[in-house]
Amino acid sequence: MPVSIKSPEEIAKMRIAGRLAAEVLEMIEPYVQPGISTLELDTICHDYMVDVQKAIPACLNYRGFPKTICASVNHVICHGIPSANKILKNSDIVNLDITVIKDGYYGDTSKMFCLDKAPEHAQRLSKVAQECLYKAIAIVKPGARLGDIGHIIQVHAEGNHYSVVREYCGHGIGTEFHEDPQVLHYGKPGTGLVLEEGMTFTIEPMVNAGKQHTKLKKDGWTVETRDGRLSAQWEHTLCVTSDGVEVLTTRNEESLPF
Repeated sequence: MPVSIKSPEEIAKMRIAGRLAAEVLEMIEPYVQPGISTLELDTICHDYMVDVQKAIPACLNYRGFPKTICASVNHVICHGIPSANKILKNSDIVNLDITVIKDGYYGDTSKMFCLDKAPEHAQRLSKVAQECLYKAIAIVKPGARLGDIGHIIQVHAEGNHYSVVREYCGHGIGTEFHEDPQVLHYGKPGTGLVLEEGMTFTIEPMVNAGKQHTKLKKDGWTVETRDGRLSAQWEHTLCVTSDGVEVLTTRNEESLPF
C-alpha cells in the first residue's frame, strides 16, 4: 500500500490521540510498584481509557490480543500479555505499551519503568534504548530516509555492546493501527523510503542486552529474548513536519529538542 500523507486536519486528530496515549503512561506510573500484577495495571489503564478519556483501547481484541495494554517484563521483548500471575518485583524492568483510538485515529507509545532496585546494568540498557529512540527522532525531516533511522539506532545500540531486534519494527499509523511504511531499527544510511511532510509513523527500537534472536511463546503473542537476557523498548508516534518532526506522544516529563 502507498504511504499515506496526512492532512493538517488528520494530524490534529492524531495529536489528540497521541496526547491521550501519553496521558495513560503518565497516569499509570505511580502504580508501577513491587507487588502489583500486570493484570492490575491493565485494568487500571483500561478503565482510564474508557471511563475518563472516552477512548477505545486499540490493543483489546486486536487480531485476538486479549488485553488492553502490552506489559513486557525483563526478558520479554514485546507483546507481553498482562496476567494476574505476573507480580512485579523490585528488581524488575517493564515496558508498558499503550495504544488508544480517539475519533478513529490511533496514538501509540511505550515507556520503560525501572523499579527501585533494578540493577544498574538493567537501568543502563533502558537508558541506551531511550537514547536510540531520541537519536532517531532527531534526524527525522523531509528528505531523510528510513535507512538513516535504522542506521543511527543500530550504531548506538551496538556501540554500547547491545543488539537490535530484527523481526519487529515501527510502522505507519493513522486511521489504521499498522500502516505502511515499516520502520526498521537497523539499516544503511541513504537507503529506503524518502520522508515527506505529513507522514506519520512510530519508531520503537527493541534493544537486547544479549543477542538479537527472539522466540515466540505458545500464546502466539509474547516475544522473548532467546538467550533469556534483558530487553528494553521505547516508542513514540511522530509526524514529519515541513522542517523537521513533531512527536505526537510526548509526555510531560520529557523535554524534547524536536
